Amino acid sequence: MSLSLYSQFFIPNLNGLRMKFSFLKRLRVFFALLLFLPVLLFFCDFLNILPKQFHFLMQIQVVPAILAGSIGILLFLAVLTLLFGRIYCSTICPLGVFQDIVSRFSGRGRKKKKKGSKKQWFKYSKPRNYLRYGLLAVCVVFLVFGIVTPLLLLDPYSNFGRIANNLFRPLGMEINNIVAAIALKSGNFSFYHVSVETVTAISLIAAIVVLLVVGIMSFMRGRLFCNTICPVGSLLGLVSRFSLFKVVMDESKCTKCTLCERACKSQCIDSKNIKIDSSRCVSCCNCLSRCKSDAIGYRFSLKTKKQSSALANEVQVSDSLVQNEKREGRRAFMATGTAVVATIPFIPAWADATEVDESKLRPITPPGSKSLQHFKEKCTACHLCVTHCPQQILKPAGFNFGLGYLLKPHMVYKKAYCNFECDICSKICPNGAILPAGESKKTIQIGIATFTQERCVVFTDGTDCGACSEHCPTQAVKMLPYKDTLRLPHVTPDLCVGCGGCEYICPVRPFRAINVIANDVHQVSRKPEEEEMEHIEVDDFGF
Repeated sequence: MSLSLYSQFFIPNLNGLRMKFSFLKRLRVFFALLLFLPVLLFFCDFLNILPKQFHFLMQIQVVPAILAGSIGILLFLAVLTLLFGRIYCSTICPLGVFQDIVSRFSGRGRKKKKKGSKKQWFKYSKPRNYLRYGLLAVCVVFLVFGIVTPLLLLDPYSNFGRIANNLFRPLGMEINNIVAAIALKSGNFSFYHVSVETVTAISLIAAIVVLLVVGIMSFMRGRLFCNTICPVGSLLGLVSRFSLFKVVMDESKCTKCTLCERACKSQCIDSKNIKIDSSRCVSCCNCLSRCKSDAIGYRFSLKTKKQSSALANEVQVSDSLVQNEKREGRRAFMATGTAVVATIPFIPAWADATEVDESKLRPITPPGSKSLQHFKEKCTACHLCVTHCPQQILKPAGFNFGLGYLLKPHMVYKKAYCNFECDICSKICPNGAILPAGESKKTIQIGIATFTQERCVVFTDGTDCGACSEHCPTQAVKMLPYKDTLRLPHVTPDLCVGCGGCEYICPVRPFRAINVIANDVHQVSRKPEEEEMEHIEVDDFGF
């Protein structure tokens, strides 16, 4: 009779629980894709057809919100983590969702396997707290001193942006060009050829390295990157310890079957000791539907007295482990720090050895970035502005401006110039590195054009030109008499905004006769005086 009751009541209820937990996972996957796909498409939008309002999805990322000082977004993310754990990592973070996709293809932790294939499962691994919190501390300390380089290299959002801009976007452009070539042969002119102008050698290498590192770690170990290297994951891990809702285990029901542990891509479930490391759990809900004894669930996690004493014992054990890790961590941290410091003296030499235009010793930063120092302190090189610059004049820098400016965008006027009316980069920057400029953009002086007479074709070849004057939108470059009928350009510095129109159109190669020299601190240019038009009376037809 008891077995009959068990089969009639307990099993259906248990199946109902599995369905409920499976629904939680599907809900999480739905929201993750709902946020991930627009971010991916926005970075890969080489046709600029998506509305610019999509940049809001970048503003709700942790590091951009911190750098931009978005208190409301930071409070929202903090409350979200305090309520539901690290749901940000599994739903909002684009690199986190990307890792889940890679892990999915690896087949680890999945129920169904192909016939004849070897089963691959996840298993519990001890936390590498010395590495996690050591890297977080390094990022925080450097950020306090206005240096974002460590954060630039480790921030998950910025890394995803560089992967998307330097790998996925060019791939989409090449596919478009293949389709355009095929369509052209069949007489279809709906597609057109596009060129890749925003990818540099250093940005491509950086994107490939990150893709390989994150991809291999995700393929082999699930969320290993999130729980050992990512500073955002470490920061949210500290908060998620106190989450109201989290994945918990019931010791009285657990049979230590390890099904939940095998499904955990964060490798934070210790089924042997019936414990879950909440600081590493990303609330993916993969483990919930696997349990056959209802011993694991996503529940309200306030502790009872009995549970609190058990938690205290757990904390004591973990403290002893942390002390051992600290001893090993100090040695590793000191060795790494010494290696980094030792390479610093060689960085300027590397930069000096690079072939650099003498007129471009300092990077020209976009209008709205206020100053070189402000831009260096705020920009994490996510390359969103690089993607959406319609003129494609924003290019990622290499080592030519030093390590502090590595991979950050700067203005290059070789094939285009900054449109006088355009302020797209200032509208979509999520970090506050480029502030909204609006109408004031037309008077922001990011640099000043400098004319070198010895290079000008008027001086060297004795021929007329004047292209630089014709392309100046502020009348800062005017042609003045030189000799005979020839005229040479003259620059009025306080009228120049540094848009690069004159530099772009100058026919002199390899070094142009007129170049924009960057302002370390952006200034305000003087508006040109309106010239009075001479009134001419027209007789008859005016011929």
